[in-house]
Amino acid sequence: MDEGKMDENEWGYHGEGNKSLVVAHAQTSEEIFQHLQNIVDFGKNVMKEFLGENYVHCGEVVQLPLDFVKQLCLKIQCERPESRCDKDLDTLSGYALCLPNLARLQTYHFAEHRPILCVEIKPKCGFIPFSSDVTHEMKHKVCRYCMHQHLKVATGKWKQISKYCPLDLYSGNKQRMYFALKSLLQEAQNNLKIFKNGELIYGCKDARSPVADWSELAHHLKPFFFPSNGLASGPHCTRAVIRELVRVITRVLLSGSDKGRAGTLRSGPGLRGPPVCEASPFSRSLRCQGKNTPERSGLPKGCLLYKTLQVQMLDLLDIEGLYPLYRRVERYLEEFPEERKTLQIDGPYDEAFYQRLLDLSTEDDGTVAFALTKVQQYRVAMTAKDCSIMIALSPCLQDASSDQRPIVPSSRSRFAFSVSVLDLDLKPYESIPHQYKLDGKIVNYYLKTVHAKDATVMSARFKESEDCTLVLHKV
Repeated sequence: MDEGKMDENEWGYHGEGNKSLVVAHAQTSEEIFQHLQNIVDFGKNVMKEFLGENYVHCGEVVQLPLDFVKQLCLKIQCERPESRCDKDLDTLSGYALCLPNLARLQTYHFAEHRPILCVEIKPKCGFIPFSSDVTHEMKHKVCRYCMHQHLKVATGKWKQISKYCPLDLYSGNKQRMYFALKSLLQEAQNNLKIFKNGELIYGCKDARSPVADWSELAHHLKPFFFPSNGLASGPHCTRAVIRELVRVITRVLLSGSDKGRAGTLRSGPGLRGPPVCEASPFSRSLRCQGKNTPERSGLPKGCLLYKTLQVQMLDLLDIEGLYPLYRRVERYLEEFPEERKTLQIDGPYDEAFYQRLLDLSTEDDGTVAFALTKVQQYRVAMTAKDCSIMIALSPCLQDASSDQRPIVPSSRSRFAFSVSVLDLDLKPYESIPHQYKLDGKIVNYYLKTVHAKDATVMSARFKESEDCTLVLHKV
């Protein structure tokens, strides 16, 4: 603070406790308002263009009474995951982002009296890096998610490694997609939640959460998938209900016709890189049986998974190739700090910002402009890699045959459905150094532990066979 420039008229009362009084600078509130408005603009001008209007809900910035915000934060504090409680909530600006409750989404005017089931999936990155800037060969074979699992379990973030691999879900092959979704149901972590009439009935907050109970989940889901109650209880019933859920989610994920402009990215590198992650338990089990993993069947170009994957692949250089370009932009900003606004680092996220994202060239001409474009593309790609997909399902009535809403069938029922995307705020420019360090940490841990262990097991197999004789036939 500059003592000579301080003006009491720029400060306002916000509350007090027994030993403290809280005042806040008016500019702080303005900055928070602009930050929230940037989130709205980014969703409207960028993600809606890429993913389609029906999938993206931008919301609006609203102002709330400070007392209400304060009391609300106190009320929900005990419900927050322990791992998140170190992050303070904004109780001073009074601004918030108002979005529709996507667990109860009624885009197609679902009848209020009908129950609504909602499945939230955080699919993560669906491709293996294809950039020549990658220095660790393992990154061309094993996906980021599967590698990161080992570090997360080692650091106590989760109890056990998930069998889920994003490449299976994004493959478009139903067999692989079924396996991916069942794996998420077995070990949900923070990648899957299920809501019934807006209430969370299935999910995992942190490593302390109890083991997933499929029988309890099946009890909640049975009226949706077997409304006539003709299915007996027990393990067979549980498996049948879970199987129906997985099939319905798969059908929904493969559906869609909402127009987005992700297709404009097809002039770029396309879907490159290995179609299968070597660490995927699905792939490994087939290899043990001497079978080949079914490759990508190809996602329909109108479906949300396809569009999301296209946006993820704006990460053209991988963080290893991107980081030197970030440093180039940083050096420029250190010399010309007033240019930060011109470069649109913090917005505005308008049509001009969107248009620059469509430049998919990877030939570095040494300019700040090239570096900036790749940095902005990376931020957008990281946003798509961390978004969540919400699938709302509502049972159809018998007389709904003339309904114009999209319908997905199950064995004994039909569902009207809608699909939405959330968590679409642009990843911060300042997070790039953290991502660079984290990437190295993930890969190095995987190489030192898992890959080294696999090599030891392979070596032991050869030692066990030292007394064998190999007969090689001439060809």
